Order: sequence, then structure tokens, then C-alpha cells
Amino acid sequence: MAKARPVTDKDRERVRQLHAEGKGRNEIATELGRSGRTISTIAKDLGISFSRAAEVRAATEIRQADLADRRTAFAIRLHEIAEREVEKINQPHLYWDWGGKEHDFDTHLANEPTPADKRALMATVATALDKSLKLVPLVTETGEDEARSMLGKVMTGLGEVWKQAQREAGGDEGADAS
Repeated sequence: MAKARPVTDKDRERVRQLHAEGKGRNEIATELGRSGRTISTIAKDLGISFSRAAEVRAATEIRQADLADRRTAFAIRLHEIAEREVEKINQPHLYWDWGGKEHDFDTHLANEPTPADKRALMATVATALDKSLKLVPLVTETGEDEARSMLGKVMTGLGEVWKQAQREAGGDEGADAS
């Protein structure tokens, strides 16, 4: 087994220079003929780091933004499919048949699709819209807190109506039991 050569000041300075050039630990190790662990130890002694957490975080954020843009674009395509398919529901529909004794091709233009075909078109529309809303959820103009506040007011109002109905129906004994 070959004995490891001692780390010199020249090695330390070279690690500092290569690190300043933006080279990674493994690249420096290869260039200096040292192990990655030795380069990490030298870097630690010099107070430098090969941590790329900030770069990885930035790259991840960019990737997530790109994917969000792609999801939005695909959701738009799904909405376009839904719009195109819903237009077919009450339009004339061309039916075709290939078969018979002579194995001939025949077409028939109906005033509108059959109920089964309408159901299939509606299923296509519903699926396209459902999937698009899962890709890009609906954003309402009122915030979540506002919606909760509104629902709370509705529930309070319904409670008051119930209490009033209880009072009118036969007395106050059950009106305040909530």
C-alpha cells in the first residue's frame, strides 16, 4: 500500500485558487492527485466550503417555476379540449359503419349525438376540466379567511333562524341549548 504524501502549503494554496475559480471538490482532487476526503479536510482547515446548497436551492426554484408554467400551459390545453368537446353535444354528428355481408363503409349524419354519445362527451369534458383544475387550482378573488368569515356569518344567521323557529314552535326551553 502506498503511503499518502503529506499536505504542503503549496497544496493548500492550490486548493484555495481552484476553489476560487469555482471548481468542485472532486475536480480539485483529480487535478491535485488527492482524495476527495483530503481536499475536504484542506478546505475545512482553510475555512472554505464546497456546499452548493444555495445553488441547488436556486436551481430547484427555477425548475419549480418552469414546471408551474408547464402545468399552466397544459391546463389551458385541457380547457380548450373541454370547450371543443362541449360544442359537439348539440351539433350534428356523423356516424359511420364498416361491415355487413359485403364489408362496405356507410355513413349517417344525425341531428345530434345519441344520449350515450352525449354522456361520453360530457365525461370527456368533466375529466378534462377536473384534471386542469388539479394542475392549476382555481384561485378565487376572496381570500380563504374571507370565505371562512362569510360561512361563519351564514352559520350564525341559520342558528338565529333555528332558535327563532324553536321559540315560535313551543317555548324557549330548547332554544338556547346549543
